[in-house]
Amino acid sequence: MHARIFQEPKNAMQSGRARTQRWVLEFAPAEPRRADPLMGWAGSGDTQRQVKLTFPTLEAAKAYAEKEGIAAHIVPTPSRTLKLQSYADNFR
Repeated sequence: MHARIFQEPKNAMQSGRARTQRWVLEFAPAEPRRADPLMGWAGSGDTQRQVKLTFPTLEAAKAYAEKEGIAAHIVPTPSRTLKLQSYADNFR
């Protein structure tokens, strides 16, 4: 089993940073999706794709993956860049 561990990003619809400190372990897809012949919806028999485990720290997520024998790839968190601009700059 392969998985990736990443820090949950901020939702585009929220202004605060709630729930962005959590780390998520998400399993990689084991088989590709295929179209259902009757409805045309995409699906697969892979139930691990639905599983998302959350952890308070990166170390806890790593420890769980090692304990369960899961090969985990850690995705580093991108650094935040702030564009500081004053309201008066809009009228220059």
